[in-house]
Amino acid sequence: MSPDEQFPLQKCDADWRAELTPEAYQVLRKHGTERAGTSPLNHEARAGAFSCAGCGQPLFDSYSKFDSGTGWPSFFQPLPGAVGTREDRGLFTRRTEVHCSRCGGHLGHVFPDGPEPTGERYCMNGVALKFEPAK
Repeated sequence: MSPDEQFPLQKCDADWRAELTPEAYQVLRKHGTERAGTSPLNHEARAGAFSCAGCGQPLFDSYSKFDSGTGWPSFFQPLPGAVGTREDRGLFTRRTEVHCSRCGGHLGHVFPDGPEPTGERYCMNGVALKFEPAK
């Protein structure tokens, strides 16, 4: 995230470090990536909602989750207005990065190889998400 980007929820780096686990901080604030297959959310199949681990904003409904076989939780669409995207030119390739529209936390990337109805695959880091089962 560039220094000139502004999001509705602003915190200093020390506050983010204090509130997040080291793994979540590395992904959400430093654009890291968790190892494939390490998130318990990859196999989460209950009805519910997936929220940003940084600020709690709801991001994805379990209805849109699918098993992409990639080792990361994958969704075919976010909730309306929940995420933003920007070009990511890291790792010698061009990808589309996905971030929380409220706090700017890095969530993962979106690719054009998902299932219908959108054809998109939002490949998210599980450590950047929290799951709340439906009641």
